[in-house]
Amino acid sequence: MGFLEPSFPDNQKQFARALHDVGATVIGIGERPKDWLDADVAGWLAHYEQVSSIVDTWRVTEIVRGLQQHLWIDRLEASVEAHVLTAAEVREACGIPGTSMRTTWLCRDKPAMKEVLRAAGIRCAASTKATSAADVWAFADDVGFPLVIKPAAGAGASGAERVAARDELDGAIARSGVEHGAETAVEEFVEGHEGFYDTISIDGHVAMEFATHYYPNVLEAMRTRWISPQFIATNRIDEPGYDEVKEMGRAVIQALGIGTSATHMEWFASPKGLYFSEIGCRPPGVRCWDLYSAGNDIDIYREWANAIVHGHVDRQPSRRFAAGIVALRPERDGTISGYSGVDEIQQRHGEWIIDAHLPPPGTPTQGVEAGYMANAWVRMRHPDYDALRGMLDDVGRTVTVHA
Repeated sequence: MGFLEPSFPDNQKQFARALHDVGATVIGIGERPKDWLDADVAGWLAHYEQVSSIVDTWRVTEIVRGLQQHLWIDRLEASVEAHVLTAAEVREACGIPGTSMRTTWLCRDKPAMKEVLRAAGIRCAASTKATSAADVWAFADDVGFPLVIKPAAGAGASGAERVAARDELDGAIARSGVEHGAETAVEEFVEGHEGFYDTISIDGHVAMEFATHYYPNVLEAMRTRWISPQFIATNRIDEPGYDEVKEMGRAVIQALGIGTSATHMEWFASPKGLYFSEIGCRPPGVRCWDLYSAGNDIDIYREWANAIVHGHVDRQPSRRFAAGIVALRPERDGTISGYSGVDEIQQRHGEWIIDAHLPPPGTPTQGVEAGYMANAWVRMRHPDYDALRGMLDDVGRTVTVHA
């Protein structure tokens, strides 16, 4: 089977490793030169092809067709949001089974996706695709404020901007690039607590599922330096409070025609009810699967590979631990000069720390908007969800990244 981009970002190698471990003959296609592959990745791949751009559909198709002259390719998979449409287009051109072009396109084109979900009775924020400033203003006049402007094919909060009032809209339109041809989505801003629901689905049925909570919501987290944002994967998903999330998630899978795939679904629990937002036909980002593995005594990459290659999973999550991450922002932009509070956290909570990333002094900082793993972070697990949240809060209050 083929796998797009087995080396970057770094945890991509876990997908290649898992496919190899469950018995697949793995062909990698990526942008890194073959002799730059690390030894582990090179050992897991039976063959590797380099391309100048992994989203060059014509070139990837040409490579796959060339390979098909010598062997049958059962699947072609991608696990990064920006690569999934290329994978679907190549599958369709080369007659390879897998997630359809329609399903993949709907998961990339957020306004079209929401139209399909609303038609299936799944509650979503009002939204539209805009191709001009007039489109944005017409939506604002119809739906009101606050609203969100974002790239139509964006992942999560990437490139998203919340607009609270009319006097902010012209500036947001200019920054969106819609007047210069950028595909732009505009949607109602839904107030409420935000989280996500992830599955491994096989033939349209959920084989494994997880629910995760954001503190605070992503837009606020990605815009506010002093916040040390968290997300926590709960070990309480089998309790009745998650029934509606699970029911709506299954309805999404049917409405979008998702077959055998990882899925990632953002949701809001609002005063008006539960809303579903972004849907990805791929694993979550920010190495969230590492938390699922650490909290549930499983190798989730291997279970994904089992689903793709063999049509089943071997193990189910133990739900033994909740697991989460807290992002630690530098106090200012520049270069990291050191840390304080690390020893105190190790003394108080060391037994519950999974791992941590504390870049050495001299490392350039990254902007707040770069995400949860852009600078320093700590990942932890604990049998009690509320206790874990308190410990992550303690890390965020205690550890300072000096710059």
